Amino acid sequence: MKTWISTAGFIRTGWLWLSLAWMAAWTVPAASIAARRPNIVFILTDDQGYGDMSCHGHPVLRTPHIDRLHDEGVRFTDFHVSPTCSPTRAALLTGRHEFRSGVTHTILERERLAPDALTLAQTLKSAGYTTGIFGKWHLGDESAYQPGRRGFDEVFVHGGGGIGQTYPGSCGDAPGNTYFDPVILHDGKFEKTHGYCTDVFFGEAIRWMERTKGGRPFYAYIACNAPHVPLQVRPEDEARYRGAVANTNGVRFLGMVANIDDNIGRLLARLAEWGIERDTLVVFMTDNGADGGLLAGYNAGMRGAKGTAFLGGTRAASFWRWPGTLAPGECRALAAHIDFFPTIAEIAGTRISRKTRTQVEGRSLVPLLETPAAPWADRTLFTHLGRWAKNADPADAKYKTCAVRTPRWQLVSPDGAREPHWMLFDVVADPGETTDASAIHPDVVREMSGLYDRWWDSVRGSFVNERAVEPAINPFKALYWRQYGGGPTEEDLRLMDMEGNPATRGQSGHPLGNRQK
Repeated sequence: MKTWISTAGFIRTGWLWLSLAWMAAWTVPAASIAARRPNIVFILTDDQGYGDMSCHGHPVLRTPHIDRLHDEGVRFTDFHVSPTCSPTRAALLTGRHEFRSGVTHTILERERLAPDALTLAQTLKSAGYTTGIFGKWHLGDESAYQPGRRGFDEVFVHGGGGIGQTYPGSCGDAPGNTYFDPVILHDGKFEKTHGYCTDVFFGEAIRWMERTKGGRPFYAYIACNAPHVPLQVRPEDEARYRGAVANTNGVRFLGMVANIDDNIGRLLARLAEWGIERDTLVVFMTDNGADGGLLAGYNAGMRGAKGTAFLGGTRAASFWRWPGTLAPGECRALAAHIDFFPTIAEIAGTRISRKTRTQVEGRSLVPLLETPAAPWADRTLFTHLGRWAKNADPADAKYKTCAVRTPRWQLVSPDGAREPHWMLFDVVADPGETTDASAIHPDVVREMSGLYDRWWDSVRGSFVNERAVEPAINPFKALYWRQYGGGPTEEDLRLMDMEGNPATRGQSGHPLGNRQK
């Protein structure tokens, strides 16, 4: 999915208005939270939908610690991300629509974050933060794209889009990995861990924070791969919801979310125990619409799910808790993942370089965090699923699973190719997107579809991964075999450039990089 930000004023007064708005977004107001330089913990879950928590009305699931983040912080009720994994992560890290960073898929080398993209971690390092990532990266498994080269000091990650997943090309994990006792790449070397993956990721992050606290402020990015399929769950967590819903996989999904919630409680307790709770901003988000959660029968009244351009595919939880600094409250302003970078950068007191100003399309949420009802100019967000076929012409999928969003309207083309199938919804009056209003408001359709066409033209030149050639052998597997043995011969491994570029592809005779699990 893709979300690029414009404003209603963009149409009327063009780039001058936009430039002034961006400058205002980075201005530090008096008595602001800007440049307060707290520790920052960012928790991102994988395929947990907006409705998959008790604070958003789930009839069965209980998430008391996620609910604490909701109740004790600023919560955004109209916050949007991309319909799938890698795109959301690219937008969060760069502050711009994922297409502008070359991310148009979750596999096929099109999940790789463009090398020229400046990441939030790099920006925070320049401001004196120490940075760590724990869990899922999914923005390129070749070494040149790994988080250690994108601004993270501490790297503790699995490969591919999910633990154990491998797809044709470079996107893949260590061989034989599961959610239990996973093998994790830790600062360039694999470690055989013990325990359930979510417990492992939170445990490592907590140990790192304990070592780091008291020195430089830290940025800990805890990127859970749960509750993404396969639905591998601890038996004791599955037992909590056995019989609560009819679908067995739904029971497993609920157990996986409950385990995440337990770990969030564990984290919050440690922050309080260390005496740094009031010096730490904790942000919790979900990465796309519901997937496995639909098996448990609840979608918060929304249409669509992961992989769609309806609100059910993009609406996400976004909770910001900072005790003693942020007053709890609800913010109804239209916000998005592209706003995360400029917000965190402003709170951290980073020096805004020319490159940053040029790259970032989102707005700082600082005014809304300080006053949730603060004035917020109208804006336009753009969504596109991407995922067209390998080596296909992207123009053939221009109108396939895409949307344009303003505070009132959502224009959606759920299918289409070079021609759209537009549906229009008044999401203020009809948040469930049940009634197509395109025939009643053709003027709105014309205006919003024109904005979409201009946006599409503006991103086409950024599709830098479309013709990428995959490596001969999956890079995570190659690293694993070098460390532990097994797999192809050393000669086969030698043929692969360990920087992630294809070597003499086709000579090794091992299509192991193209084996799907």
